[in-house]
Amino acid sequence: MKWIGALLFIGTTTWMGFEWSNKLTQRPKHIRQLKNALQILEAEIIYSQSPLRDAFTSIAKQLPDPLKTFFESLGNSMKEEDIDLFILWEKHVFELMKMSSLGGNEREILKQFGRTLGQHDFYQQQKYIQLTLTHLDRELEDARDEQYKYSKLAKSIGVLCGIFIVLLFI
Repeated sequence: MKWIGALLFIGTTTWMGFEWSNKLTQRPKHIRQLKNALQILEAEIIYSQSPLRDAFTSIAKQLPDPLKTFFESLGNSMKEEDIDLFILWEKHVFELMKMSSLGGNEREILKQFGRTLGQHDFYQQQKYIQLTLTHLDRELEDARDEQYKYSKLAKSIGVLCGIFIVLLFI
C-alpha cells in the first residue's frame, strides 16, 4: 500500500513538471498568435477601415483558441451601447490571461495597448500597433529563451522532486 502511494505521488509531481513545461512551450506560441492578431487588426483598421467590433469579429474567425475566444467575446460585448472600450478591453485581457499561457508582461503590454485603442486616427493607431508588436517581439525572445532553458528542467524537477520526497518519507 505504501508503494502505491509513493508511485501516485511520483506520478503527480511528474505530471506537475510536465504541465509547467507545457506552459513554457505554449507561451511563445500564444505570443506569436497575439502578434498575428494585432497585424490582422492593423490591416482591418488601415485598409478595410472597419469598426473595431467588426475587426474583432473578423480576427476571431482567423485565429485558434484562446485568442479566438478573446476577440469573439470582445466583439460580442461591443454590441452593447454606452460602453467604455478600455474597461471592456481590460476585462477581456484578464479573462485571456486565465485561458492562455501569456505572462504578466504580455498582460501589461495589452493593457497599455487597450488605452490607445480607438482613441486616435488610423495612422496614429498604426503606430501604436507597431509599438505593441515591438514589445511583443521582445517578450517572444524572452519566452523562447525561457522555454529553451527551463522546459527540460521542469520535467526533470517534477520527477526528481517526487522521488526525493518519497525517499525522505520511506
